[in-house]
Amino acid sequence: TTGGIQRMNLTLHTSFAELDEAEWNALLSESITHVPFLRCEYQRAWWNTRGGGEWPENASLALVAARRDGRLVGVAPLFHAPDHQGRPALMLVGSVEISDYLDLIARPEDLEAFVEALLPFLRQAGLPDWQALDLYNLLDSSPTRAVLEKTAGKLGWGCQTEKLQHSPYIPLPGDWDQYLAGIDKKQRHEIRRKMRRAGDGMYRVDWYIVEDADRLEEESAAFIEMMAQDPAKQAFLTPAMREAMQEIMRCAFEAGWLHLAFLTFDDMRAAGYLSFRYLNRLWVYNSGMDTRFSAYSPGWVLLGLLLQWANENGLKEFDFLRGDEEYKYRFGAVDRSVMRVTLRPDGE
Repeated sequence: TTGGIQRMNLTLHTSFAELDEAEWNALLSESITHVPFLRCEYQRAWWNTRGGGEWPENASLALVAARRDGRLVGVAPLFHAPDHQGRPALMLVGSVEISDYLDLIARPEDLEAFVEALLPFLRQAGLPDWQALDLYNLLDSSPTRAVLEKTAGKLGWGCQTEKLQHSPYIPLPGDWDQYLAGIDKKQRHEIRRKMRRAGDGMYRVDWYIVEDADRLEEESAAFIEMMAQDPAKQAFLTPAMREAMQEIMRCAFEAGWLHLAFLTFDDMRAAGYLSFRYLNRLWVYNSGMDTRFSAYSPGWVLLGLLLQWANENGLKEFDFLRGDEEYKYRFGAVDRSVMRVTLRPDGE
């Protein structure tokens, strides 16, 4: 024991089947960073397609579970692959492109002991050779960063931190009019005007959230096709990425936190938002628009409807996830960032 604390036993697992999903998610619910991208079912779906083809098939899983007296107290969901610079590295499952927030999984009171046990363990766990522990997409509020820096210092490891991306969110007051009153006057008029104009046009305007399991396959395929009308998103949507998106929507639907919404003009889908309704927040993951209706700003209209819905349903946060697009701030978003921490055992 160290400092009167019962020692942690660490085990390396090379398959999700070796870990209990319910136990993983129960630990996550008390962890330092509780986000949908760390749910066991999401991580498994991500791994099945290697992040939509971001990583090679021969990347290998390295899930480290820590137990104290048989109780799960930490999970480091890692994998081994050449990183984007070509050096052999250990990274968090979910890195980099399509999982906005990642972290180690541990309760606040166990984090330091877990990291102190984890780093030496990774050196002697029989893993393939690696030169860097490269952790992307840690929220700037995560305590993991400071603990990693401190532990790396004790071990004589190199540790580098950089800011990666902005990740704005809107705190919601729980009332639509109050929300509107809290944003810029010009923006408030613009939202109201666009929502009104869509309804005054030649179409009957409506919107819905996908709730029917039998229609999920068709609805998710329609959403991906709508995304692909944007040339940048079309390039991103390789066959492997389409498969990953479908799998993520399916796993989120089955677990009860998919929020796939469509705006319709005369029953034709005009815009779609793929979000996760999780922890009393809406995590806005991706969007698409049918260019035939662009004169009516359907993306803006649906965003307004979603904000109204989120306020009326008592959600406390509207998380835009990564990306500093101007419209997010115009809708009243507050800034935060995601970070990258790179540790090198050779001290560099």
